[in-house]
Amino acid sequence: MNRPITLFTGQWADLPFEDICKKASGWGYDGLEIACWGDHMDVRKAASDPAYVRKKKQILRKYKLQCWALGTHLAGQCVGDDWDKRLDGFAPAPVKGKPGKLRAWAIEEMKAAAQAARAMDCAVVTGFMGSPIWKYLYSFPATTEEMVEAGFDKILKLWTPILDAFDAAGVKFALEVHPTEIAFDFHTAARLLAKFGRRPALGFNFDPSHLVWQGMEPHLFLREFADRIYHVHMKDAAVTLDGKSGILGSHLPFGDLRRGWNFRSLGHGDVDFEKIIRELNRIGYPGPLSVEWEDNGMDREFGAEESLDFVQGINFSPSSVEFDKNMKK
Repeated sequence: MNRPITLFTGQWADLPFEDICKKASGWGYDGLEIACWGDHMDVRKAASDPAYVRKKKQILRKYKLQCWALGTHLAGQCVGDDWDKRLDGFAPAPVKGKPGKLRAWAIEEMKAAAQAARAMDCAVVTGFMGSPIWKYLYSFPATTEEMVEAGFDKILKLWTPILDAFDAAGVKFALEVHPTEIAFDFHTAARLLAKFGRRPALGFNFDPSHLVWQGMEPHLFLREFADRIYHVHMKDAAVTLDGKSGILGSHLPFGDLRRGWNFRSLGHGDVDFEKIIRELNRIGYPGPLSVEWEDNGMDREFGAEESLDFVQGINFSPSSVEFDKNMKK
């Protein structure tokens, strides 16, 4: 299956958009999953200014790249999280430190993202939804079922108008199942879909790195939610529990070798990507495989190029024949 291989620009947003386009093209990527921060994509301009969109498309064409998805992780987080000062880093200056205004900005940003995606001819927006109940993860003080249900209800209330905007634009939202999100594993993902009545606008951006360090088999997520896999991240993580390190990270920064796990460049961690490709073949996923490159122990340009080689080497198609049917005289 000739799935396109793209690079998510979120980890490259310190570079001008044209610079990362030039680099990605030089490495051989087919396209980009464009992050909606830095100067890579302003969703409100893209939603309202055809000239802005034409310029972005012109740069992509110049470097023979395509775009299948926009990434809205930062604004999406600000929709569902209860405010603390960390969210100010994701928001523009006029709403920093103002919880109500910050959330209102984020909601409008996500609605604009749907229109921006349509203008960019993208069928999918990836991102986060945030969570007002992530702080309840460890149930002490005791967390009641009513508190958890109230958290899911709050996400339903906040995100229903956003998903209505996605429906109007003919675009799907793909939540990246991820710690700190309302859905961070199998059971919470199923609960989220049920809460929204399994409306088609809501699906998942599959990222195995966030599942493997929690102790799950990522390919089984694909099997469980086959009809809701709207986008795929290729990202690796290594679990390095050594008797002293813990799975919760010990308040150590990413890349610190004392942590119990870290993100790794593709092929340097514990994700079994062959199982993932086989499962993607089984469910008939034809979309992009988007490299989200994160590895604080490796030069990112070396890693991005090496990761492309890795994905090219494992992006195989399913068999077109049943081999045992040919075993006849």
